[in-house]
Amino acid sequence: MDINDLRSLFTVVTFALFVAIVWWAYSGKRKQAFEEAALLPFTDDEPVEAAKPAAYRAIERKAS
Repeated sequence: MDINDLRSLFTVVTFALFVAIVWWAYSGKRKQAFEEAALLPFTDDEPVEAAKPAAYRAIERKAS
């Protein structure tokens, strides 16, 4: 077995791994989890007011 055989084997194994990952990602069992993950950017972790630094909020209070 020379280096070219190892390269060919590595290519085949890598391609099989790629196909397995694609199959897993598009399987029906994962659909609900991926739909939930797709909505994550639209959820608010904390209110907008709390996200501002304290110094910025103090300046806003003085201005009003």
